[in-house]
Amino acid sequence: MTAEREITSPVDLCRPDGRLDPAAVGWTRRPLHRANLRGWGRVKRWEYWGIVTPSHIVGLVASSLDYAGLHGVYVLDRADGSELSEDVVTPLARGVRMPERSGAGTVSARGGSVTLEFVQRPDGTGIEATAPGFRLEAEVPRVEGHESLGVVVPWSRRRFQYTVKDLGRPVRGRLTLGSREFAFDEVDSFAVLDHGRGKWPYAVSWNWAAGCGPGRAVQLGGRWTAGTGSTENALFLDGRLHKIGEELTWEYDRTDWLRPWRILGPRVEAGFRPFHVRTSKTNLVVVAGETHQCFGEFTGRARADDGSWVELDGLTGWAEEARNRW
Repeated sequence: MTAEREITSPVDLCRPDGRLDPAAVGWTRRPLHRANLRGWGRVKRWEYWGIVTPSHIVGLVASSLDYAGLHGVYVLDRADGSELSEDVVTPLARGVRMPERSGAGTVSARGGSVTLEFVQRPDGTGIEATAPGFRLEAEVPRVEGHESLGVVVPWSRRRFQYTVKDLGRPVRGRLTLGSREFAFDEVDSFAVLDHGRGKWPYAVSWNWAAGCGPGRAVQLGGRWTAGTGSTENALFLDGRLHKIGEELTWEYDRTDWLRPWRILGPRVEAGFRPFHVRTSKTNLVVVAGETHQCFGEFTGRARADDGSWVELDGLTGWAEEARNRW
């Protein structure tokens, strides 16, 4: 089992020279890191919101790679499998605003046909996003006692990542697609936040899975954390985080993304059954990437801190593989 350190008081991610502060390495139950990044060229900042409603799955991403901004809107109609996708690239990440702290300040990105704004307040986050044929207005209220997983992944003193995975947030709002409107509420919809700030190597691959349901959620990651002493694995029960410190084994078929996945470890025996796959590719010579994000339902179980097994059957979410050169 990995001996990870829980951080319980505010800390800066970097020292004044821009290198990783060793005191920042560990995990948290709420955002405590200030991403005081310095330098240019390897710094990556992003904010991703995934929203699952009974009728649709929505993905919103605002990102700054220093030399470019990559922003996107994605919608899946769960009834007929139709997709709406709009991605834009802005030079030198113009029009991007990324606060240093998760949950505070306003994230905004504007470029071409896409506008994104995430207004982070003590009582929650307001989301507004537009693209051709698409508009989303949503509120993600903060729930008292709800915990999120913050982790610093240290490849080296010069290359490191701070991530916050906040799962199972209640969400309400309105989605407009062309002339059709879809209202959704907190009873049967949820939101997931992926907040990222760091200095990355040029080529990196990762796996990420997130599943949510009433009173339960599971957050699993792999590949990119191997050998660092940090993991981004956790089980959430009634909003409380149960940290899982072991690296996991991921089994899936890259020739058939819709075949069942398995994600295994001493405290995780999870299955994942996809019902749709989204493939996203970027090739801008220097910047290139390929992501296969599968949406589906989880099966299996995960072990809580007290040793009891918790069933994952019926959790809805996604599992993905990403390969990037950036």
